[in-house]
Amino acid sequence: MDPIADMLTILRNANSALLPKVEMRHSKVKESIANILQKEGFITGYQVEGEKIKKLKITLKFNDRKGVFAGLKKISKPGLRRYVGAADIPKVLGGMGIAIVSTSQGLMTGTQARRQNMGGELLCFVW
Repeated sequence: MDPIADMLTILRNANSALLPKVEMRHSKVKESIANILQKEGFITGYQVEGEKIKKLKITLKFNDRKGVFAGLKKISKPGLRRYVGAADIPKVLGGMGIAIVSTSQGLMTGTQARRQNMGGELLCFVW
């Protein structure tokens, strides 16, 4: 199973069901994605709990009883990785959404990667 795809599915389902909080197994990549989503205003916050088995708890954001996520799409998959150069990072919905890119400097948005002239693996789109 792909842990990033699982995370996106959990967030998509919670958004549709209007669940205020979701819980999933922790990983550093998931925590980095949650950090980006919080900075970009898609979620209210997140926290890591537990000692032996860590859990990532994410608090979702809603506007007028509607979820903030209009869509979440996994791009690079375990069977087909998608790598892009800095100039080839696409804009999501004309700049209304974000692309999450895994670079040598860690995970960052497509805008940050373009600004730093860094390419990498295109993980997902969020809008």
